[in-house]
Amino acid sequence: MTRTAVCNVGGGGHNETMEQRLSLVTLGVSDVARARAFYEALGWSGESPDGSIVWFQAGGMIVSLWDRASLAADSAVVEGAGWGGVTLAHNVASPDEVDRVIEEARAAGATVGREPAATFWGGYSGVFLDLDGHPWEVAHNPGWPLSPDGSVSLH
Repeated sequence: MTRTAVCNVGGGGHNETMEQRLSLVTLGVSDVARARAFYEALGWSGESPDGSIVWFQAGGMIVSLWDRASLAADSAVVEGAGWGGVTLAHNVASPDEVDRVIEEARAAGATVGREPAATFWGGYSGVFLDLDGHPWEVAHNPGWPLSPDGSVSLH
Protein backbone atom coordinates (compact mmCIF):
# COMPACT_ATOMS: atom_id res chain seq x y z
CA MET A 1 0.00 0.00 0.00
CA THR A 2 1.32 3.44 -0.88
CA ARG A 3 1.48 6.01 1.90
CA THR A 4 1.41 9.76 1.42
CA ALA A 5 1.88 11.81 4.56
CA VAL A 6 3.66 11.18 7.83
CA CYS A 7 2.31 12.83 10.92
CA ASN A 8 2.73 12.58 14.67
CA VAL A 9 -0.69 11.50 15.92
CA GLY A 10 -1.60 12.57 19.43
CA GLY A 11 1.88 13.90 20.24
CA GLY A 12 2.95 10.51 21.62
CA GLY A 13 5.85 10.01 19.24
CA HIS A 14 3.73 7.51 17.30
CA ASN A 15 3.95 8.01 13.55
CA GLU A 16 1.07 7.02 11.31
CA THR A 17 0.45 7.82 7.70
CA MET A 18 -2.64 8.79 5.79
CA GLU A 19 -3.73 6.04 3.42
CA GLN A 20 -3.63 7.04 -0.26
CA ARG A 21 -7.31 6.66 -1.09
CA LEU A 22 -10.47 8.68 -1.55
CA SER A 23 -13.66 7.64 0.25
CA LEU A 24 -16.23 10.27 -0.65
CA VAL A 25 -16.76 13.24 -2.98
CA THR A 26 -19.50 15.70 -2.04
CA LEU A 27 -20.86 18.00 -4.72
CA GLY A 28 -22.36 21.27 -3.51
CA VAL A 29 -25.63 21.81 -5.38
CA SER A 30 -28.23 24.57 -5.52
CA ASP A 31 -31.22 22.19 -5.36
CA VAL A 32 -30.68 18.69 -3.94
CA ALA A 33 -33.91 17.22 -5.37
CA ARG A 34 -33.19 18.57 -8.85
CA ALA A 35 -29.58 17.32 -8.74
CA ARG A 36 -30.75 13.90 -7.55
CA ALA A 37 -33.21 13.70 -10.45
CA PHE A 38 -30.40 14.56 -12.88
CA TYR A 39 -28.09 11.80 -11.63
CA GLU A 40 -30.96 9.31 -11.49
CA ALA A 41 -31.74 10.20 -15.13
CA LEU A 42 -28.18 9.01 -15.86
CA GLY A 43 -29.08 5.67 -14.29
CA TRP A 44 -27.58 6.22 -10.83
CA SER A 45 -29.44 4.98 -7.77
CA GLY A 46 -29.24 7.11 -4.64
CA GLU A 47 -30.48 7.09 -1.09
CA SER A 48 -31.21 9.83 1.40
CA PRO A 49 -32.06 9.82 5.10
CA ASP A 50 -34.17 12.99 4.90
CA GLY A 51 -33.90 14.61 1.45
CA SER A 52 -31.25 17.14 2.50
CA ILE A 53 -28.37 14.98 1.28
CA VAL A 54 -28.20 12.13 -1.25
CA TRP A 55 -25.59 9.37 -1.41
CA PHE A 56 -24.70 7.31 -4.46
CA GLN A 57 -22.49 4.23 -4.16
CA ALA A 58 -19.89 4.68 -6.92
CA GLY A 59 -17.67 1.62 -7.03
CA GLY A 60 -15.57 1.61 -3.88
CA MET A 61 -16.48 5.16 -2.91
CA ILE A 62 -19.50 7.41 -2.41
CA VAL A 63 -20.60 10.50 -4.32
CA SER A 64 -22.94 12.74 -2.34
CA LEU A 65 -25.09 15.77 -3.18
CA TRP A 66 -25.59 18.42 -0.51
CA ASP A 67 -26.74 22.04 -0.40
CA ARG A 68 -23.86 24.22 -1.64
CA ALA A 69 -24.05 26.79 1.19
CA SER A 70 -24.20 24.04 3.83
CA LEU A 71 -21.22 22.28 2.27
CA ALA A 72 -19.20 25.52 2.15
CA ALA A 73 -19.92 26.22 5.83
CA ASP A 74 -19.13 22.63 6.84
CA SER A 75 -15.89 22.71 4.80
CA ALA A 76 -14.75 26.02 6.33
CA VAL A 77 -14.59 27.82 2.97
CA VAL A 78 -16.18 30.99 1.65
CA GLU A 79 -18.84 30.39 -1.00
CA GLY A 80 -17.91 31.98 -4.27
CA ALA A 81 -18.82 31.90 -7.91
CA GLY A 82 -16.75 30.07 -10.46
CA TRP A 83 -14.99 26.81 -10.93
CA GLY A 84 -13.49 25.26 -7.81
CA GLY A 85 -10.45 23.71 -9.49
CA VAL A 86 -11.81 20.14 -9.56
CA THR A 87 -13.01 18.03 -12.49
CA LEU A 88 -14.55 14.62 -11.90
CA ALA A 89 -13.85 11.77 -14.31
CA HIS A 90 -15.75 8.68 -15.38
CA ASN A 91 -13.64 6.18 -17.34
CA VAL A 92 -15.33 3.78 -19.75
CA ALA A 93 -14.21 0.82 -21.85
CA SER A 94 -14.51 2.30 -25.35
CA PRO A 95 -14.92 5.48 -27.38
CA ASP A 96 -18.49 4.38 -28.20
CA GLU A 97 -19.27 4.36 -24.48
CA VAL A 98 -17.90 7.92 -24.19
CA ASP A 99 -20.32 9.01 -26.91
CA ARG A 100 -23.23 7.16 -25.24
CA VAL A 101 -22.62 8.63 -21.77
CA ILE A 102 -22.21 12.18 -23.13
CA GLU A 103 -25.54 11.81 -24.97
CA GLU A 104 -27.24 10.45 -21.82
CA ALA A 105 -25.98 13.47 -19.89
CA ARG A 106 -27.16 15.86 -22.61
CA ALA A 107 -30.62 14.22 -22.59
CA ALA A 108 -30.75 14.57 -18.79
CA GLY A 109 -30.12 18.33 -19.06
CA ALA A 110 -26.34 18.62 -18.85
CA THR A 111 -24.39 21.17 -20.86
CA VAL A 112 -21.74 19.54 -23.02
CA GLY A 113 -18.60 21.57 -22.53
CA ARG A 114 -16.42 19.56 -24.87
CA GLU A 115 -17.78 17.19 -27.47
CA PRO A 116 -16.17 13.72 -27.50
CA ALA A 117 -12.98 13.55 -29.57
CA ALA A 118 -9.55 11.97 -29.73
CA THR A 119 -7.17 13.40 -27.11
CA PHE A 120 -3.53 14.46 -27.18
CA TRP A 121 -2.72 11.59 -24.76
CA GLY A 122 -4.00 8.87 -27.09
CA GLY A 123 -7.46 8.38 -25.64
CA TYR A 124 -10.93 9.69 -26.37
CA SER A 125 -12.99 11.93 -24.11
CA GLY A 126 -15.68 14.56 -23.74
CA VAL A 127 -16.84 16.80 -20.89
CA PHE A 128 -20.30 17.60 -19.58
CA LEU A 129 -21.31 20.00 -16.83
CA ASP A 130 -24.05 18.83 -14.49
CA LEU A 131 -26.95 21.11 -13.54
CA ASP A 132 -24.79 22.91 -10.96
CA GLY A 133 -21.79 23.32 -13.26
CA HIS A 134 -19.65 20.44 -11.93
CA PRO A 135 -17.50 19.26 -14.85
CA TRP A 136 -17.35 15.54 -15.61
CA GLU A 137 -14.85 14.17 -18.09
CA VAL A 138 -16.03 10.94 -19.69
CA ALA A 139 -12.94 9.18 -20.97
CA HIS A 140 -11.63 6.07 -22.65
CA ASN A 141 -7.95 5.67 -21.79
CA PRO A 142 -6.46 2.62 -23.52
CA GLY A 143 -3.53 2.78 -21.07
CA TRP A 144 -5.83 2.29 -18.08
CA PRO A 145 -8.01 -0.74 -18.78
CA LEU A 146 -11.07 -1.08 -16.58
CA SER A 147 -11.33 -3.88 -14.03
CA PRO A 148 -14.55 -5.93 -14.05
CA ASP A 149 -15.86 -3.67 -11.25
CA GLY A 150 -15.19 -0.53 -13.35
CA SER A 151 -12.18 0.64 -11.35
CA VAL A 152 -8.97 1.88 -12.95
CA SER A 153 -5.39 1.21 -11.89
CA LEU A 154 -2.14 2.96 -12.74
CA HIS A 155 -0.37 -0.40 -13.15
